[in-house]
Amino acid sequence: MSTAVGHQTRPQLSHRQILLLMAGLMTGMLLAALDQTIVGTALPTIVGKLGGINHYSWVVTAYLLASTASTPLYGKVSDLYGRRPLLMFAIGTFLVGSLLAGLSQNMTELILFRGIQGLGAGGLMTLAFTIVSDVLPPRDRPRYQGIFGAVFGLSSVAGPLVGGYFAQHDWRWIFYINVPLAILAIFVCYSVLRLVPHVKREHKVDWQGSILMVLSVICLLLALSFGGSTGWAWTSAKVLGLLIAFVVLAAGFMFVESRASEPILPLRLFKIPSFSISNAATFILGFSMFGAIIYVPLYLQIVKGATPTKSGLLMLPMMAGVIVTSIVSGRVISKLGKYKWSTIAGTVILAAGLLLFTQLQVDTPLWLSFIYMLVIGIGLGLSMQPLILAVQNSLSLRDMGSGTATATFFRSLGGSVGVAALGAVLSNKLSSALAPLVTAALKQLPPDVARHFAGQANNISINDPASIKALPGPLRSAIQHGFVDTLHPIFLVAGLVALIAVVLCLVLPNSELRGAGQPGGEQDGEYREAAAEALIG
Repeated sequence: MSTAVGHQTRPQLSHRQILLLMAGLMTGMLLAALDQTIVGTALPTIVGKLGGINHYSWVVTAYLLASTASTPLYGKVSDLYGRRPLLMFAIGTFLVGSLLAGLSQNMTELILFRGIQGLGAGGLMTLAFTIVSDVLPPRDRPRYQGIFGAVFGLSSVAGPLVGGYFAQHDWRWIFYINVPLAILAIFVCYSVLRLVPHVKREHKVDWQGSILMVLSVICLLLALSFGGSTGWAWTSAKVLGLLIAFVVLAAGFMFVESRASEPILPLRLFKIPSFSISNAATFILGFSMFGAIIYVPLYLQIVKGATPTKSGLLMLPMMAGVIVTSIVSGRVISKLGKYKWSTIAGTVILAAGLLLFTQLQVDTPLWLSFIYMLVIGIGLGLSMQPLILAVQNSLSLRDMGSGTATATFFRSLGGSVGVAALGAVLSNKLSSALAPLVTAALKQLPPDVARHFAGQANNISINDPASIKALPGPLRSAIQHGFVDTLHPIFLVAGLVALIAVVLCLVLPNSELRGAGQPGGEQDGEYREAAAEALIG
């Protein structure tokens, strides 16, 4: 099953054993992927039940913040203690967070428990990609990692349908449904991850660096989320204080990492061009992807009047683009042994799709918005996996856990910054965009009707998209037009930021993926070392 552990070589698994291992990893990944699609589609309804749109982005941000901050820690600790116990912890934490989120009685509780979910989710994606890198050489990974597209495909179909159904009946089951899946994931992963051995070694966790990293990320996201809102002017002492704290804490983190014996984020890896450029592009991709796409279901529900279930179905063109292109590109990359072409094509197409969304109007036909979604999906499918492959291809096996976690960290950090920053744009611009349109619409209504809806229209439209259908025609149209006008700068910023990823991918080294027995790059001599240390105990 494996080469000698004492010689610290990569375990040799049969095709059947690899498929069993992939099944276990996909079960764990399904939890995080399904949770994103279920909650994303039903979020307008949930926020309408528990609070207002001011909390809309924070339900997502709390999840992303916790997963982002915990991701590097999972990678490093799993390098030291083994993958399996960390994966069990991640799934268990996600299970507890799901139960508590389903029991939430207000927005504060929901945001807190979504954070616990995120703490578990931070390990699910990272450890899945890392474990694949443990047992497969880079040249063989695209074929198997392409199978992960099936997970996103299943979640893209089942998530919106199940999430929409529960949102219209009992939204709490959106979180409760994770419980049986988590139990199944624990059983499958615990069984199949015994396929490879684990050899203990001396270890030291960089707790000081971990704390500084978490605190710095929190300060940055708080400043971006609240900046510009009432009482939080960008030049206010509170916002400036948070930004200064971020800079100080980030500098402290860099200082600690440069001297730590086993840093949570090894700075020496950033001397490798493929590693540093790929992570920068991954950050940009996360910003554009998470920051803008979460508002597409909101557009479909508020502007097009779709139910949560229907809005999920209407997102299928985007998900189809992701699934097909990720699987096809994975096979092509594995055959050619080159990944740069896919990253360039993907980021160009993604940027084009985001900019196309700036053309959305209230009367835009659905078939045209489907084309925009498909373009974005193709771009994401072509670019997401190859950037992770570029990172992994530049690493020695002993750094695979922390290095892969770093890539996932930058993608999550980009998403967190994108959600917070673009969420602030939405919150700050929406009221000013709606006010004149609502005022004009009220003048078109009979006096008694206008008095009835005066002061209520904004809250009704924002808190509960379904209530738009009950509004008088002029008022409903005003709210829809104001909301669309607010979305345009969000997609414009996301599209322009995505162009930075195009530039980064153009300068990305066009390295060849190493295969079993192939000579590789500068670190290939180390590539076979420390395999048992990186595998699952």
